[in-house]
Amino acid sequence: MTQQAPIAAMTKSVPISNADEAASAIGRLNAIMDRLETTLVEETAHVRGGRLRDAVALDAEKLELSRAYTAESERVRAAKAICLATLPEALARLQARHDTFRNLLQTNLTVLATAHAVSEGIVRGVSGELARKQTPSTYGANGRTTPPSVKASQPLAVSRAL
Repeated sequence: MTQQAPIAAMTKSVPISNADEAASAIGRLNAIMDRLETTLVEETAHVRGGRLRDAVALDAEKLELSRAYTAESERVRAAKAICLATLPEALARLQARHDTFRNLLQTNLTVLATAHAVSEGIVRGVSGELARKQTPSTYGANGRTTPPSVKASQPLAVSRAL
């Protein structure tokens, strides 16, 4: 992995007031998006491959990049008039890139939601099976077995350290 500039150094909080600052801000935003896209693709690959620990290890970097992306996007958005007047092509490329980025982000969110739903289904299945095994098998007034009571089941503890 190559050595990359610290993310905090990539953003500035001062407003954009001229074309040079606008070009610099768009360049920083593109650099942040490059790193964020790489991180999202890597996280998506880890989750799809079932390597959740590796995906979780990317959380801190993803959070920091997301904050930098939001801050720099706001700076560019606040200076939209300057950017349109002086750098219309760069702004158009940035907007097109955002469309591609949204698709990548949608894919990442879909994979994360799928992993969440699958893991929730597994936990619910284990919990239901444990409840079924712990309750006595009895017959109701109609001669059929009664399902286990929700109140009769024991709580299920899950260790996130595993």
